[in-house]
Amino acid sequence: MIDVAFTRAEVRPAEVVVVIDVLRATSSVVQALASGYERVLCCDSIERAEQLRGPGRVLAGERECLPPPGFDLGNSPSGFVEPQGREVVLATTNGAPALVAAAGAAEQVVVAAMSNLDAVVSFVRGADVLLLCAGTDGVASLDDAYVAGRIALMLDGPRTDSARISQCLVERYDSPASALSASLAAENLVQAGLEDDVRDCAQESAHAVVPYVSQTSDGVVEIAAAGDQTPSFRSMQSVEHFA
Repeated sequence: MIDVAFTRAEVRPAEVVVVIDVLRATSSVVQALASGYERVLCCDSIERAEQLRGPGRVLAGERECLPPPGFDLGNSPSGFVEPQGREVVLATTNGAPALVAAAGAAEQVVVAAMSNLDAVVSFVRGADVLLLCAGTDGVASLDDAYVAGRIALMLDGPRTDSARISQCLVERYDSPASALSASLAAENLVQAGLEDDVRDCAQESAHAVVPYVSQTSDGVVEIAAAGDQTPSFRSMQSVEHFA
């Protein structure tokens, strides 16, 4: 079954949950791992992220689109192109909490964006999939729903009405850039002077990396890149908890 949850409040157990926050958290996670960071620690709050600050770790995140005081980076994918350490600690308003929520509902959690679209589809094909949109401040977002629709259209099998709704949305736009640009999240980024992020996040299948939740702790999930040893969700090891 292919299903879509339009906000993290709608998360439910599934064989694999695919988390989408294309503007910008999941796009940044994909970019960070594609660039060579070993892992990304996604936190459900700024305070928790600050507690994980340490040698070799880059503290990144946003509040109202901008980096919190004292953080090394914001949440722009372009900021992760050149690694500044071994690991990223990421705290964002919508995407990071959605990843934490998904890890509490499913053993297998995958991170999706436009930039790794083809890789994610290949990775989860054949599974019972919940496409979890992070949304914006607790409400559905056009940009995430569009990406969910793109993924749903590429997967075979029965689907829920919410999946069909997201697929219909795809037909409304002629490109990822036009869909993302029409969203409230994009408007907020433009107002913050971050319009380049919208363009960057609209790049389709630029990376083959498939980030997935490898470990969890209270309010924190560790995201690693699936490698040759984990060619599909079926071969992924069980999630472990870390301190």
